[in-house]
This record gives sequence, structure tokens and C-alpha cells, in this order.
Amino acid sequence: MKNIDLPWQEKYRPKSLSEVIGQKLIVNRLSSFVKRGNFPSMIFAGSAGIGKTSCALAMARDLYGDDTESAFRELNASDDRGIGIIRGKVKEFAKTISMAKVPIKIIFLDEADSLTAEAQHALRRTMERYSSETRFILSANYASKIIEPIQSRCVVFRFKPLGEPEMREYIERIVKGEELDIEDKAISALIYVGEGDLRKITNILQSAAMEGKSISENSIYQIASRARPKEITSMLRYALGGEFENARNELDNLMLNQGLSAEDILSQCYKEVQGLNVDERAKLKIVVEMGECNFRIVEGANERIQLEAMLAGIALIAKEK
Repeated sequence: MKNIDLPWQEKYRPKSLSEVIGQKLIVNRLSSFVKRGNFPSMIFAGSAGIGKTSCALAMARDLYGDDTESAFRELNASDDRGIGIIRGKVKEFAKTISMAKVPIKIIFLDEADSLTAEAQHALRRTMERYSSETRFILSANYASKIIEPIQSRCVVFRFKPLGEPEMREYIERIVKGEELDIEDKAISALIYVGEGDLRKITNILQSAAMEGKSISENSIYQIASRARPKEITSMLRYALGGEFENARNELDNLMLNQGLSAEDILSQCYKEVQGLNVDERAKLKIVVEMGECNFRIVEGANERIQLEAMLAGIALIAKEK
């Protein structure tokens, strides 16, 4: 397959640790492991899209070169959460002999925190039995969901959300590679909706580029199904000002005209509340209102009614103040 036919998230995935954006301390440590040719089993912990899989694949390429396929195996624990994946695919590969220049094999288990407790105990025994020839890299959104006996056998690397400079650098890499014409406001919009997730940024940018090489701020928000920050802030300020009818009209625009879900609106409200010009006590009460609204929606209550109730609650908070 030609490189151009690949999805952009694969096309622009780092081929080497030197190409990884962000996570400098972790990348430096992994690079030293590659130079020594020996390393412990590891847990990569952190949210989605911040480089866990990319670092594992880049490390494998730096270690094994053209022999990566024979010495590196990637498995997704969410495909099979039970003990079967450990007794089957994991154990079978751990028993094989590596033909690569580095004799140690790597099993990369993505979403390892999805494994059942029984499967994790079986994994621990497999790690012990084949520790001389196989190392494990476990990727997890929540390291706390991995049992303590496994954590004690691994070095835990905690991946941090990427900052604006790293996200901008990554976006500019794609823009240059694809020869895109993108507004600076569109880049800022990508950073806003991406929230540190490079996978999300890549998919939104590729979708926007399908309409043409010129990419605007408006197209980013439309594809991401997100409201502009000023639209969310406007709704909250109307509520804080006691203008409930205007706040409800803004909500109508977001839900009916732009098609945003309650979850999208709530997550953006939470993000924008930090910048509201109210005292800390009022902000705390607003966050409590949002939390209650989110809980009721998750429990199955009507989204529209709950969001209006949240706006009414915010208006009452302002009245009390």
C-alpha cells in the first residue's frame, strides 16, 4: 500500500522515538533502554491520543529495525477481556524465539485495564515464567485498574496531556506534509476541540481536508460537532445575568441548529466556567449544578429538561449572590 493511502493517524505516526512530539522525559528514558538493548516491563498510563501506542511502536522500530514483526506483537485487550487472550495469543508469542538482533521480545497489550481480574492474574504468571526472553508493555487509561502484583513488576510511565505548543507543532507537521492552507484561527480551534488528543486532531483535520485544501475555523467546529467557546460563554452569562429566556434561546441554537448533544454542551460548559467573571464560591455552586445535571442525564432523564434546569439553577445562584 502506498503511504498516501494510509489514514493520516498512521501516516503521521512517529517512525522513531526521535519523531515523538512531547513526553520528553519518557522518550529520553525509552531511548536509553534502546541503546542498552535491555529494559524492564512497563505500564504506559494516560488518556487516549497522547502517545502511548506511538511510543511503544517507535521503540520497537528503533530496537528491531526490519525484524519488528518477528519480535514485537501488538494486542488489544478490549477485543477479548477474558483469560483466553492470555492463555492463547499472549502465551503463544511469549514462548517463541526471537530472530531479531535484540533477543528480547515485546508484547504490547493495549487497553490492558480492560482485562478481567482473572485474566490479569494469568498475565502475571505469564510475565514471571517468560521474564528472561519477553518484556511486556501494558497501555492503560487508568493504571489503578491494573492489579498490584503486575504494577510491582513494571516501571510505570505516566503520560501527560499535550500542551498547546506540542499540538501546534503536530498540526503544522501535517499541514506541511499535505500542503494545506489553514487559517490560524482554525489551528486554534483544532487545539481547543482536540483537548490534547492527537488522534482526535488528526481525524478532524483529515475530514476537513476532504472538502478542499483550504481549511477554515468554521469547518473545524462543524466537523468536531463543537460550539465556539463564545457561544457557550454567552449562554452561561445570560443565565448568570438572570436572563433565562436568552440563555434558553442559546441552548436551542446549540441543540437544534448545531445538533450538539447534552454531553458535548456540558463538557464545554465545564471548560468555560473557569473563565467566568464570578467569585470562587459561585463557580463551585455552578460546577455542582453541572455535576447534578450530568448525573441525571446519565441515569436516563430528558436531556433538554435537565440542561434547562441547570441554566435555571445557575440563574438562582446569581440571584443569591
